[in-house]
Amino acid sequence: MLTRRSLVAAAASGVAALALTACSTGPSSEASADPATTNASAVDKDAFPTTVTHAFGETTISAEPKRVATVGWNDADVVVSLGVIPVGATKITWGGNADGSTDWFDAAVTKLDPAAQIARYDDTAGIPVEEIAAAKPDLILGVNSGITKDDYDKLSKIAPTVAYPGAAWGTSWEDSVKVVGQALGRTTLATKVTADTNKAIDDAVAKYPQIKGKSAAWAWFTPTDLSVVSLYTSSDLRPQILRRFGMVDAPTVTALSKGNNQFSANLSAEKSSTLAADALIFYVEKPEEVDTLKKHPLLGQIPALKSNHYVASADNAVALTMSSPSPLSMPVALEKFLPKIASAVDGTPAQ
Repeated sequence: MLTRRSLVAAAASGVAALALTACSTGPSSEASADPATTNASAVDKDAFPTTVTHAFGETTISAEPKRVATVGWNDADVVVSLGVIPVGATKITWGGNADGSTDWFDAAVTKLDPAAQIARYDDTAGIPVEEIAAAKPDLILGVNSGITKDDYDKLSKIAPTVAYPGAAWGTSWEDSVKVVGQALGRTTLATKVTADTNKAIDDAVAKYPQIKGKSAAWAWFTPTDLSVVSLYTSSDLRPQILRRFGMVDAPTVTALSKGNNQFSANLSAEKSSTLAADALIFYVEKPEEVDTLKKHPLLGQIPALKSNHYVASADNAVALTMSSPSPLSMPVALEKFLPKIASAVDGTPAQ
């Protein structure tokens, strides 16, 4: 499996190895008997059977799923936003809380069922097929994931499985809601959730008119190898959400994205001065890492770094709302990350 999340963690921390673990998380220590649809009235009339088209073919879901497992990092968010509690979800090993979950996910689950227990499995070393099977799902969702055809075939032997509609790790939150809504028989609710989320985005972005039309580049640096600038390409969810906020991809990002189906590409540090952008966003673990970059003879020539138009993101939990946006995480992104972008555009560095 393409472990994009492992690479993201490595980019932010310089450490690529994480232990393979599994656990159960939930708002309460008392487990509910069978996490399932909480708001049955949200299911559309005649929603089933339904056939979902995705990168590996078609999956027919004959009846309303009662035990949903997810393998994409924000798939579980989308499921809960549609009133369904998954029986299993990927452990959030970067930017998550102590339980391998997120605060926004836990809060939403509590509203649906305070006693719910959800198995959390670690995908750092690949899809944990046996652990997913142990959750006894009747539907598996990898709508925004990096599962391979081999992964898909193995998961399909457990339960009907829906993969991503286009590129691995490249499904926008809007498309995720649409696909998951169909799979759960909740297309009407999915349409409303999308509309409500888009209104929240529009209302928040309206407070920062200075970012409209401004160019942005989201980068990451490997502390042990500063010979390149790694940039997220146009298909990655980070540039996607920046564009939804009204920004545009920096010219270098656009150029590196052409004909590239990967979520990132490298720019030689020797070409740092060509990375023109009104705002540069990158990860750091410690504030002093910014000084290291600024003092670097090549990387220090990045225009936005020189002119203080940057966000040096040190809060992984908040940054997660941008790398894995969903209806549940969007309020956090709008409250805590959007102002940082506006500050960077104004020429005041943010962290």
